[in-house]
Amino acid sequence: MAGVLVGGAFLSGFINVVLDRLISADAVNLVVGKKLSSDLVERLKNALTDAGALVDDAELKQLDNHDVMDWLNCLRDALYTADDMLDCVYTKAATKKVTLLGRIFNSEDRKMVNKIKRVVRRIEDLEKRKGKLGLEKISTASFSWKTASTSLVRGNVYGREDDQKALIKMLNDNSEHHLSVISIVGMGGVGKTTLAQWMYNNAELMDGFDRKAWVCVSENFNIVETTKNIVREISTNTQDLDSFNSIQHALKKGLSEKKFFIVLDDVWSNDHHQWKDFLAPFQYGVKGSTILLTTRKEDVGSVVQTNYHPHYLIPLSEDYCWSVFAANASFPESNGSPTLEGIGRSIARKCDGLPLAAETLGCLCRRHVAEEWEKISRSDIWGFSINDSKIIPALLVSYHQLPSYLKRCFVYCSLFPKDYHFEKDELILLWMAEDLLRLPKRGESLEEVGCKCFEELVSRLFFKKLQDNDEYFVMHDLLHDLAIFLAGDFYWRIEELGEQEEKKVFTRHLSYFSPGRLDRPISKVFNSNAKLESLRTSLYIDDLFSMESVASRFICLRVLSFHKLDVLPESIGESIHLRYLNLSWTDINRLPESLCNLYNLQTLILYGCSKLTMLPISMHNLVNLRHLDLRKTSLEEMPGGISKLKHLHTLHSFVVGKHEDNGIQELGGLSNLHGSFEIKKMENVVNVREARSARIIDKKHIDKLCLKWSSGDDKVSNPKREREILDSMEPHNGLKELKIKGYKGTIFSDWLGYCSYKNMTSVSLKSCKNCHMLPSLGQLPSLKSLCIQSFDQLKIIGMEFLQE
Repeated sequence: MAGVLVGGAFLSGFINVVLDRLISADAVNLVVGKKLSSDLVERLKNALTDAGALVDDAELKQLDNHDVMDWLNCLRDALYTADDMLDCVYTKAATKKVTLLGRIFNSEDRKMVNKIKRVVRRIEDLEKRKGKLGLEKISTASFSWKTASTSLVRGNVYGREDDQKALIKMLNDNSEHHLSVISIVGMGGVGKTTLAQWMYNNAELMDGFDRKAWVCVSENFNIVETTKNIVREISTNTQDLDSFNSIQHALKKGLSEKKFFIVLDDVWSNDHHQWKDFLAPFQYGVKGSTILLTTRKEDVGSVVQTNYHPHYLIPLSEDYCWSVFAANASFPESNGSPTLEGIGRSIARKCDGLPLAAETLGCLCRRHVAEEWEKISRSDIWGFSINDSKIIPALLVSYHQLPSYLKRCFVYCSLFPKDYHFEKDELILLWMAEDLLRLPKRGESLEEVGCKCFEELVSRLFFKKLQDNDEYFVMHDLLHDLAIFLAGDFYWRIEELGEQEEKKVFTRHLSYFSPGRLDRPISKVFNSNAKLESLRTSLYIDDLFSMESVASRFICLRVLSFHKLDVLPESIGESIHLRYLNLSWTDINRLPESLCNLYNLQTLILYGCSKLTMLPISMHNLVNLRHLDLRKTSLEEMPGGISKLKHLHTLHSFVVGKHEDNGIQELGGLSNLHGSFEIKKMENVVNVREARSARIIDKKHIDKLCLKWSSGDDKVSNPKREREILDSMEPHNGLKELKIKGYKGTIFSDWLGYCSYKNMTSVSLKSCKNCHMLPSLGQLPSLKSLCIQSFDQLKIIGMEFLQE
């Protein structure tokens, strides 16, 4: 398969994003005045809609037509340009608050109108080329590159002894159930169908079953056709099957009082209502009747009806993958050429445990010629044609079944290296910043949408949990290759920057994860400064701002991260599109005041910036900020007006100041805080009124709370006031973890021992040197971890501590 596949539905999703920005022409006119007429906005809408109708057809035809591939690339590039301009327009509308009356149409606005006119003409011209390229409005909903399976075994089964034993046990254990559903779950090409074929053709296993049927369901689950196919398998009389009712009655008749074994191969649908209707005739069999289904989606088996957890099929070991390769290459494992075996094993490693990939490459190596094997070993699996490779369509089917927004989220992962340990929250924040997520439904937050998108990709096996740490996820090597393949020239992960390499024409997203710095400034990557303006993503390009003159040109950035950085330039304020800024563990000691011009900024990560002692005074202007990570910084106090950041979703740390505009009462308006929350310098809380104003008990989404008093003079003139302040910091009863350090009072608040804290699993009380008694923690029903340390005045532990 020459060149790079640009997903048509991927572009459809992007087109929808741009169209959403055009729903209201009022905001556009508000900024650029009457010169941007409603006719021009309508032309842009129509151009996008007309071009979007062609992308499904273009996606298929580009495989054999380089001109169509170029057409898709140009359309994608134009979409980026249109989206950048519209984002600029809306940002100005939100920040300048201007009106049409008396508005002076300035030169900057004229440039914007001219740019929009040019991109409209560009998209219209692309749509006009449809006749020359033979593009039509079609739907790929019923299209699949994958060949339907049959029950016939095509070869030996390698490395599945444990899986076979587990499935046999399930089959034998279901003898008391009238109907059992066993689901084999795994990614495309891992061998689900092969294992099902082995079961179906195992005479010993099938002994006692009166009826058998094998049906390949594939992507489109048509219950009428699927039911009819099962009837055809179990009955010779298929006449008069002209309605769904007659088909279901025929199936009921064929299965009644029979023990049956039905295989439904390659199932995708998780529509509960469809399955309920479909399964109605299967209830009339006898005990031990079984449906075996294979699927790439975790939730299919549970939706259908099952007595077992899904059986997950993991990739083969390297040795078994080599066995599959050798069998298909007709290579004698026992006495073959050592030279060829060495090359063949390196080819097998490329398959990363997928037997279908090993089969594909083995078939290509049937001629035992070292030069050809070497060439295949060096080749990218995506360089082969679909006719030569079965693994390519197997993985493409998984991709094409994704909704358009999930396609974009998946392709974005091409910016990360193979075997990268993805952190769910990190990826969600990046997807948010790049505007890849679907629009939230009523009452839904962006973070919740991102969480559902990630979980959907996990359920479809695009990610899997790391075996020794379930906080991280990894992507199979061939799926990662697929993401790179689909990303094309628009995404570029720099590994080693050669002297002749430069930024590709269409590149919008850059990343660099290799250890050490690049061997030459990133500014040398770009063959013209004009291209700097189009860059949207820079992940860990540490010398991106090596020159102030260069830095000011990165005006379209959405995402910006660094491993190393000493100074964030003032020109950062010109990057008005920026949504995500990650400066964690850098050496910066101050942030420029211009940072507060970034109206669109959603995420600011300052984790581990130990030299940072203060934030810009105008932080309250970042009204769209949702995530502010201040862990392990050296902040002395918060800037004034944090309460204006109403959208804050996470604020890991708050340092109580001594002034009215940065005291603890500023927390009162931040009702949407989630996750872990730490309040430092509690000694600056002057009175109970201030503490109550923080409204900690109303922050229902915080699951971990830490209250810290600074070390120093532990003598307190008013212990009663300290107790009352702690009383006012009572959290909601869904809290899971509580830490209190340096509390100055002599007695803890009663709420620490409330039995209503049913979710509290961890309590840590440290350096509370004036306390002479412990709270009644024995009443916490779920407490698993308790730490009590440095209680200098503790004299006795009373029975109330263990009271239940």
